[in-house]
Formats: sequence, structure tokens, C-alpha cells
Amino acid sequence: MSSAAKPVRKSPVPSDIEIAQAATMLPITEIAAKVGILEEELELYGRYKAKIDYMALLKRLENKPDGKIIDVTAITPTPLGEGKTVTAVGLSESMNAIGINTMLALREPSLGPVFGIKGGAAGGGYSQLIPMEDLNLHFTGDIHAVGTANNLLAAMVDSHLMHGNELDIDPLTISWRRCVDLNDRAMREIVNGLGGRLNGLPRQTGYDITVASEVMAILGLATSLKDLRERLGRITFAYDKSGNPLTADDIGAGGAMTVLLKDAIKPNIMQTLEGNAALIHAGPFANIAQGNNSIIADKVAMKLADYLVTESGFAADLGAEKFMDIICRYGGFVPSAVVITCTMRALKMHGGLPMDPELLKAENNAALEKGCENLVKQIENMKLFGLPVVVTINRFAFDRPGEIEIVRKAAVAAGAEDAVPINVHALGGDGGQEAAAVVKAAADKGGKFEFLYSLDASIKEKIETIATKIYGADGVDYLPEAEAKIKLFTEQGLDKLPLCMAKTHLSLSHDPALKGRPRGFRVPIRDIRPATGAGYLYPLLGEMRTMPGLAKRPAAVDVDIDVETGRIKGLF
Repeated sequence: MSSAAKPVRKSPVPSDIEIAQAATMLPITEIAAKVGILEEELELYGRYKAKIDYMALLKRLENKPDGKIIDVTAITPTPLGEGKTVTAVGLSESMNAIGINTMLALREPSLGPVFGIKGGAAGGGYSQLIPMEDLNLHFTGDIHAVGTANNLLAAMVDSHLMHGNELDIDPLTISWRRCVDLNDRAMREIVNGLGGRLNGLPRQTGYDITVASEVMAILGLATSLKDLRERLGRITFAYDKSGNPLTADDIGAGGAMTVLLKDAIKPNIMQTLEGNAALIHAGPFANIAQGNNSIIADKVAMKLADYLVTESGFAADLGAEKFMDIICRYGGFVPSAVVITCTMRALKMHGGLPMDPELLKAENNAALEKGCENLVKQIENMKLFGLPVVVTINRFAFDRPGEIEIVRKAAVAAGAEDAVPINVHALGGDGGQEAAAVVKAAADKGGKFEFLYSLDASIKEKIETIATKIYGADGVDYLPEAEAKIKLFTEQGLDKLPLCMAKTHLSLSHDPALKGRPRGFRVPIRDIRPATGAGYLYPLLGEMRTMPGLAKRPAAVDVDIDVETGRIKGLF
């Protein structure tokens, strides 16, 4: 068996795609064998990526103890980026580099951000996954399968209306929308069925981005094919004219939707730049859905390694809270430690500075200390779950030792084990080894994990617990639509489900303009919607978009291909 050569690191660091295309990849069969996956447990998608027969693997390793879970999250995001995926990839590289048997599990990237503003989700610099072009584009087709399953149900609903409406569907209650995995604001609100009777009955509807579909949430939460089938079947798409919920199984779509996802439910394996295995599976957004990779991928990784590094989308008040209160409930596992990543630039923005790169590079300890309030709150949030927290500081060349000490003191005073600078973007596994040792010690120490709320609490009690304890709100205000939904869902017995709060990722509050650690605000709940297949309710805080839009100059403008060699250009 050959071994992967460390990439030759250059300074300044080249673009992500240049680094990825210069890498020497190992066949995925060799990567899988290194972590104990048998050849017969792989379904190859070319030479460098594969799906895993998770049922066979979990059965074979059922008596092996589970590895410890380390969840990587962050402070509240800024437009400059905090490098959460870079941290997750780099931390796993660093842990393996010092002899700690570690597996990485991440979400699949959506084409919306890839061609929009944010970019991909393969990490960056010398802490990234390869082949990055495959991951950031169609990968193994899972997201397309999710979209097709989603749209099949939508098509069957409209066809049912056209052919007599035997289920007595109330068209005004249809909540199921079509989806496409691109940012397309023009499709947010549409009227379909135009052009005469042969084209169906006209009604107002719209499109969501595929990763915001409940089908994607279900893919991430399902624990088996049987569980997937049951969850898809109980999706509520509308109500009848008597007010009774109608499900995918009521209209006969659940079985076919499952068939479309029979391969998508299998987790994917690829490699890091340093030849370590990574599991990539599912891609639900964290400001709308649960924002974590799949439970199945986590379970597989925990059997293959002593430590699992996974990543929760956006900040600790979103993806990480949902990891604890939703993923861990349905997965039946307990995390051992949390990593919160930050940068000096981002903390200074939370301290009141504008997004001026030169201004943010300059020394401004007053802004930094003020911005640390956001970090402190996110540490406090994770401590509510009884877990040890390590802060990692993604270090830039212009960061000063005194600034790092300010952050370290604030983090430790808030209860963190330590705050450690890392330079994994430029140095890969060599740039985070001190942090790797601290994180391992924190995971070994563990904690006394507890959920934030009991499922027996009322819907309002759950909402108010999250709003006041995690966001720091003074209280909650319910709009009439939300009050009506609380009454309805309580009568239907859905009040025992966990909550998946849908709110902006740009603030601890519901208002994206409130940076740092907002105080003196109340959270408005304008509506609550059921995700009965996924198994949660999602309250809507303020205005939430389920279909992003493109910027004036989207990232897609820079993407092209060399028609002579077939090499992709401009993909980050």
C-alpha cells in the first residue's frame, strides 16, 4: 500500500484549486483500507471517491467501542469568514499527524454558495479535501437525488389536484414547494399551472434551494433505510378542508421518494491533502434546518476511529445547538468536546469596526475586547450542555501576540479549557498540533452532557429556553400565526418534538444588524411550521429566506474550463 506524500507548501499560499490540482491523490480503495473499510463495503464512483455500505460495516463493527465526538463550531459569522471548515479539516490532519486515530465527517456543499458568494465547502489552503472540484460540484449525486425526490412529491400534489382532488386537499394550505440547488431569487414566489387545463390548476407556490428541503433534513437524520422510508412517508405537505394533515404516504409518494434516495443514504468517503479519510454526507442548511452532516456518517466514523471531528454549520447558537438538541437525540450519542473557532478580524468586526481589511489588520485592542463578548457568549452556550470547550484562533501573519493573549484571557475566563492559535491554512497538519493535543485532552476529560430542554416541555417553553439562554433575549413575542400554530400542533401531539429554530446566522439575535453580544432585545416568532418527516418543528424568527439570491457579481463569473485539458479554473 502506498502512502500519500505531503503537499509541497508554498508561500504565499496559492488558490485552493491550484493546491488541490497539484496534489497527488491515492486511490480511494487505499484510503478506505487504511481506516479499516473492506473492499466489499465500497461502491466506487471513479478512482477517488466512493460510497460505503454502512449497514454491512456497522454490523461487522457493532461490538467495537465508539470513538469520541469533537464538534467544531464558531463565533457569529462575518463576511470575512472564520475558517470553520478549514479548522475542522486542519484539526483532523493535526490529530492524525501526532498519532491520534481521527476521522473527519462533514456536510456536502450546495451549488448555491459555490456559484454565489460564500464558495465551496472543501476547506481551504493546505487544509482541504480532494478532489475539491468533485466535492464542490456534483459529487456523487446525492443533492440531485434529494431534489428529485422533493419535486416528485410536488408534482404528485399538483397532479392530484388536477385529477379530482380525492384527498380533498385545501390548496391554500399546501406548504410543499419545489426546489433547485442554485441561488435563484426569481423563483421564490411563482404561479404554476398556467396555460390551460392540460397544464394543471393554477396556484401560487415557489421554490426553495434543495439543501433547505425537508427531504435533505430527513437524509441527515435517518438512521437506516427503514427509518428513511418512515420519515419520508410522514412528511406533511398540506391539510384537507377539514383541517386534517395530509402526508406523503397519503398521496402515495413515500415509497418512490425512498427509491430515489436508496443510494444517497449511503455516506461518501474521500481524502484530505495529507491522505487521511473523510466522510462527506448530507447538506442541510444550519439557519433553516439542522446544519450538520448525517447521523449515519457520524456512526460509521465513530466505529472506524478513536476520535470523530465533525462540524456544525454557522455559529454555536445555530448548528451546534441543533447538533446537541436534535442530532444527538436522534443519533443516540453524546459529544465529548466542542471547538469554537474565531479570527482577530471577525472579533474586531463584532467590536464595532466596519468591513475594511486594512482597518481590521491594524491594532485596536478596544474593538477586540468588545468583540470578544461574542466569543464569550458562544462559549457560555456550549457550557450549558456540560461540555469542555477549546477555542482555536485562525491566525494571520498580521495578528499580534498581545491580541492573541487578549482572546485567550477572555476565553479562559468564560470557562474554555484554552485558546490556541492555529495556522492550518498555510501549514496543514503541521499548523495545529498544539491545538490537537489540547482538544484531545478536552475530549478525554469529557463532561456531563445534558440537553438544553426536555421534550416534555411545551412548545413555548422550548422556544423561550433557546431564545433566552442561547440567544440572550429578554423574552419572546408571538405573532397571531405563531399562536395559532402552537395551539394546532399541541392538539396534534407534535408539541413533544424538538425545535429547529430558523433565524439569521449573522447575529445571536433575530436581527442581522445586531453584532457582538446583543442585549435588551425580544425575539419575534412570526410562524411555526411542521417538519413531521424530519421530526421537529421550526419556528421562524423574523424574515427567513429559503431561497438565496445571487449577488451582482456571483462567483460563477470566475468559473471556466480549459477545453484542451478539461481542467476547471476559477473555482476558489
